[in-house]
Amino acid sequence: MAGVGTRNKVCVTGVPGGRPMVFAHGFGCDQTMWRLVAPEFERDHTVVLFDHVGSGRSDLSAYDPEKYGSLEGYAGDIVEICRELELCDVVLVAHSVASMMAVLAFAQAPELFGALVLIGPSPRYVDDGDYVGGFSRTDIAGLLDALDSNHLGWSADMAPVIMGNRDRPELAEELTNSFCRTAPDIARQFARVTFLSDNRADLPGVAVPTLILQCSADAIAPDAVGEYVHRNIPGSELVRLSATGHVPQLSAPEETTAAIRAFLDR
Repeated sequence: MAGVGTRNKVCVTGVPGGRPMVFAHGFGCDQTMWRLVAPEFERDHTVVLFDHVGSGRSDLSAYDPEKYGSLEGYAGDIVEICRELELCDVVLVAHSVASMMAVLAFAQAPELFGALVLIGPSPRYVDDGDYVGGFSRTDIAGLLDALDSNHLGWSADMAPVIMGNRDRPELAEELTNSFCRTAPDIARQFARVTFLSDNRADLPGVAVPTLILQCSADAIAPDAVGEYVHRNIPGSELVRLSATGHVPQLSAPEETTAAIRAFLDR
């Protein structure tokens, strides 16, 4: 699978033949964001890590602004990775915006996936009538304008907000550095795709066991959003973590791992 493997810097570990777990990272991150969680599952699963095109150590020459102008393009890559590796009954663990990529990947190829784990999911970040997304249109416009004008400054300002846990500045510093490693033009487009997407209508189509992990005091995906996702994915399970912020796989890896393990062991 040289093409896809290089394009998305695919890394496969764990037990050959074990139930596959594919980990999909969110905006401004890469597969290293799973380093405190994924190893726990290597003892009894095949673990697949990858970088979205434009992130981490992916092949930047494969970045196509048209393809990646919507979350469907990223979802298609997840499907392609699973097919190239000949995976089935996949547990797709997705963080933040990748949660909606996971929903779309299931819609594209439902035969590949056996369960979804959505960490801090949001189907729409912008408030809309009775729907609470957490941001006004003005908020999002200002956020995107700030990113356009000063990528590094935006990264330094936003990372602590996204991470939370202000008593642990090293976490925000890691996220800041991750944001800053993303090429500014790709970061700008990915941010628009992330914050302007609306995937609410896609949620009811999810027809596999789904775990939603909702953090406390999450500035990006507040509690009302997790509740909305839970109500609209049939039969889903909502677990509220004690972890604060938006990146529990870094701030509270033990709690995150335990919640996923409990879900998979049922």
